[in-house]
Amino acid sequence: MQTEPLEVSARPAPSAIVEGYGGGEEVPLGGYALLASTYAGLVAAGLSRIGPRLPRRYALGDLLLLGIATHKLARTLVKAKVTSPLRAPFVHYEGTAGYGELKECSRGHGLRRAIGDLLTCPWCASAWVAAPLLFGFVVRPRTTRAIAALATAATVSDFLNYVQAAVKES
Repeated sequence: MQTEPLEVSARPAPSAIVEGYGGGEEVPLGGYALLASTYAGLVAAGLSRIGPRLPRRYALGDLLLLGIATHKLARTLVKAKVTSPLRAPFVHYEGTAGYGELKECSRGHGLRRAIGDLLTCPWCASAWVAAPLLFGFVVRPRTTRAIAALATAATVSDFLNYVQAAVKES
């Protein structure tokens, strides 16, 4: 019985493409890809569902309210002591970071590590927080503005607390 010779592809295997990407550090590219595609899918689904109701323009006040609320809610999600039970399966506690915040690092491998990376990065988490707030502005504007106003008021209070602490120290 004669066998056909194996055909060698000129294209490298997917594992060979990403091999060495992290420079010795494990980088959960598959987990990142899953999170990014999940986010994109959820945003696309949300936009397709409410698309016709989207406003043509957004008032500057609404954008500022949304931006400040996104900052506060994302930071609360990824740094606050009180939200640590949500992050605990994906992160490792390293210590306090001052003013009610914690320093944590992601743990595990693959998707678990990717989620941990998301839950320790306020910049990364902000997109996940901003999307439902934006959709809420369209679907339930009064409720969403109330939630955003609450988060914005807390952010102003945080700023004043930082100012007061700085004045005390000087």
